[in-house]
Amino acid sequence: MRGVAMPRGRIKTVIKDKGYGFITAEDGKDIFFNKSGLKGMEIKDLRPGDPVEFNVQRGPVSGPRAVNVRRVKGA
Repeated sequence: MRGVAMPRGRIKTVIKDKGYGFITAEDGKDIFFNKSGLKGMEIKDLRPGDPVEFNVQRGPVSGPRAVNVRRVKGA
């Protein structure tokens, strides 16, 4: 049995000194991410246009945000 595919997108903006940025998902929507949501990389390693996959977490107060963000290899 295969797992559910994670949403994919590309890094839109990285504000390294603040520790967050935005991903443009395949559906065209922008989603916030924080450096604490990165997996296997640091925020300094990200560049606009980098392909990534992620999970979406919805907070009780804030809107959706990307977590478990990791670079897509070979994309």
